[in-house]
Amino acid sequence: MTGPTQSPLSLPATTHSYLARAAESLQEALVATDVPTRYACAHVAALRAAAALLAARARPVASRRRRQKNAWVLLAEVSPALGEWAGFFAAGAGKRAAAEAGSSRAVTAREADDLVRDADVFLGVIETALGLAPHLPVGGRIPVPGARAGVA
Repeated sequence: MTGPTQSPLSLPATTHSYLARAAESLQEALVATDVPTRYACAHVAALRAAAALLAARARPVASRRRRQKNAWVLLAEVSPALGEWAGFFAAGAGKRAAAEAGSSRAVTAREADDLVRDADVFLGVIETALGLAPHLPVGGRIPVPGARAGVA
C-alpha cells in the first residue's frame, strides 16, 4: 500500500476533480490524431493523476524559505512506493514540452502510444492507492494512426 487507507468519501473535492481531469486528458490522448498531441495529453493525464494523490495526501510544511518542488518530486516524497512512476514521468517532461511546442520530431508514434498505456495504468494505480475502484483500462483501444474507426 502506498499510504494510509482513506475512505473515498473523505477525499477532498480537488482529488476527485483532478481524477476527472486526468480521465479527460487520457480520452483526449486516445482520440488525438497527431503524435505530439497524443504524447502531451497522456503525460498531462499522468500529471493530473499525481496531483489527485497529492491533493489527498500532501501536507504543507511551514517554512520561510522552501525550495520549489515539482509534482513528481513531491509524489515520490508523499508516496515512496510510487517513486519509480514519478521518475518515469519526470523523465518524459522534456519530451512533453517539446511536443506541446509543436515539435513533430519530439516523440515517435510508438512512444506516444506507450505513454498512453502507461498513463492509463498509472491512473488505475492512483485510484487504487486512494481507495477507489480503478477505471476500466483503455488497453487495446489505442487507435492505429491512419486506420478507419470500427475497422479491424
